[in-house]
Amino acid sequence: MITFYSSRKHLILLFICTIAIVVITKLTLAQQCGCIEGLCCSRWGYCGTGNAYCGQGCQGGPCYTTSTNNTSNNGISDIVTESFFNGIASQAASYCEGKGFYTRDVFLEAVKSYHRFGTAGSSDDNNREIAAFFAHVTHETGQMCYINEINGASKDYCDQTNSKYPCVSGKKYYGRGPIQISWNFNYGPAGKDIGFDGLNDPDIVARDSLIAFKTALWYWMNTCHPLFTSGQGFGATIRAINGPLECNGGNPEPVARRVQYYVEYCQQLGVDTGNNLTC
Repeated sequence: MITFYSSRKHLILLFICTIAIVVITKLTLAQQCGCIEGLCCSRWGYCGTGNAYCGQGCQGGPCYTTSTNNTSNNGISDIVTESFFNGIASQAASYCEGKGFYTRDVFLEAVKSYHRFGTAGSSDDNNREIAAFFAHVTHETGQMCYINEINGASKDYCDQTNSKYPCVSGKKYYGRGPIQISWNFNYGPAGKDIGFDGLNDPDIVARDSLIAFKTALWYWMNTCHPLFTSGQGFGATIRAINGPLECNGGNPEPVARRVQYYVEYCQQLGVDTGNNLTC
């Protein structure tokens, strides 16, 4: 009896120690993350978005649950119908580089990695967010005509003070994709989170339509989504995308076009626009 009790006691202590080691390891990894709000701490202790970070083993942040880490589009496909999407894309002329590049199927595939897009609020809030996103996409791409920024190669979008995401010699970080992501300090982290080499191969955003849509959603979720869902209105998203050049009277014409598209899409989706339309 004494030997049996002693062995059982040792087994219990061993089990407790094993559990403690697992818990401590997980806590240590979580502490190593120190992720900013909106990013997930992956099973390996790194910060980011998408399935690699928010999926299986996610330790903190907006981790996917079983119901969201699947192949559904969380109702987005019911809002972004073929009629809605093609109503924008069909306006691109046959000679446009974006003709056939931007498709609804690819958008719906990309949005699977951003499960809070258009799903975080009430039905009206979600429709307004989707209307806002596509209003900017329509303006930035000229009704999905452009993939690359007009005369972008002639412009210098290199922040030489950014040592974390330094520019690579010979590479250009001008606008590409649905929201015309630009600058090395956007290409670098976007590539890291999505899974492409943004600094060495920024052109992949113009070659791969799935990556292109993911960069637009990445920028939106990190920069615009928090503003829009906190009730700051469409005007705040204009400021986040191109505020220094357009807002405070800087260039009222593009601001008016963005607002026009937003109002139009809100009408199509059956919601009011909310307050604070301009910046």
